[in-house]
Amino acid sequence: MMASEYRQIRSLISDEGRLRVSLESVPAVDPEPHEVVVRMEAAPINPSDLMILLGPVDPDSFEFSGTPDAPIVEASILPQGKHIAAGRLGQSLPVGNEGAGVVIQAGASDEAQALLGKTVGVAGGETYSELRRAPAAMCLPMKEGVTSEQAASWFVNPMTALGMTETMRMEGHTGLVHTAAASNLGQMLQKICTADEIPLVNVVRRQEQVDILTGIGAKHVVNTSEDSFKADLVSALRETGSTLAFDAIGGGQQGSDILAAMEVVAAESLTEYNRYGTTVLKQLYIYGGLNLAPTTLKRDFGFCWSVGAWLLPNFLARAGMEVMGRMRDRVAREIDTTFASHYSQRISLAEALTPEALSLYAKQATGTKYLIEPHR
Repeated sequence: MMASEYRQIRSLISDEGRLRVSLESVPAVDPEPHEVVVRMEAAPINPSDLMILLGPVDPDSFEFSGTPDAPIVEASILPQGKHIAAGRLGQSLPVGNEGAGVVIQAGASDEAQALLGKTVGVAGGETYSELRRAPAAMCLPMKEGVTSEQAASWFVNPMTALGMTETMRMEGHTGLVHTAAASNLGQMLQKICTADEIPLVNVVRRQEQVDILTGIGAKHVVNTSEDSFKADLVSALRETGSTLAFDAIGGGQQGSDILAAMEVVAAESLTEYNRYGTTVLKQLYIYGGLNLAPTTLKRDFGFCWSVGAWLLPNFLARAGMEVMGRMRDRVAREIDTTFASHYSQRISLAEALTPEALSLYAKQATGTKYLIEPHR
């Protein structure tokens, strides 16, 4: 029998701009006919999760209280972040975009009953929780033998990586550029591009990240810390013909540098001078915010370019059910190969709110991906 209540992490920002994150008990509710109840066994901490978990918090203002089993984290919101948090003031929000577990209760519909006892991936929020009630359609059943840990990161990174290649095809590009490329997501994208024979330029900032990517078959990896970075980038773009870039950094001028390098390559085919630059469309999509500084465009890349935001849910809405279904099917088939994720540490719900954990995963550093095990 399902418990009458269960624990989950919740985050609240008060009207006064004060953050409160706590581990709370909430009542369990039986599923509707089209729903299932999943015993959550694993949920990753992604950068996108930190937006709800911590919001635009001042990291120097953390205060810790409560008990080891029911910790409480409080902090002040940065003055410049109050407008970002305005829409959630006074609301206690459950945290966690994705995760995996075993279906322990199912509604009366055939779709829900078919998932009973299966290991499934879950998306849509509330995954930093011991239980998750969700529509059966939002669950992805895994093949026999796949564990909840293997399935936990099934949505955010895999679907984003596949969404990038689908965007490339939909918009008529033939190659990609990706920044912060040694991340779990970046490694997945490299594996997809290798399998699908898509030219990919990986942009990283350290030699060890170069080694990670070349170790899984990357042919084009450029290092921003090298004096030859801009020349190396032009060379890689010349070889790949990539005119579409996905930037996880956001702030600063790295995106601008990529557009400029694309224009240099495109201009090599000009037969006469054009004051407006080339007619080759250079597209930069910003999909992350690892650098929160303003995005700087130096405008040295002609007049045929576009910069926009890219977000997975928005892409899926545009792509439609057929494309999304194809992407989900591939994730399920390759969850333990192409889309395998690696974790630096496994923690409980309570441990996720300790000073030690917060100080590390809030840095969003490559190679420090945390996995929450709600029943640990």
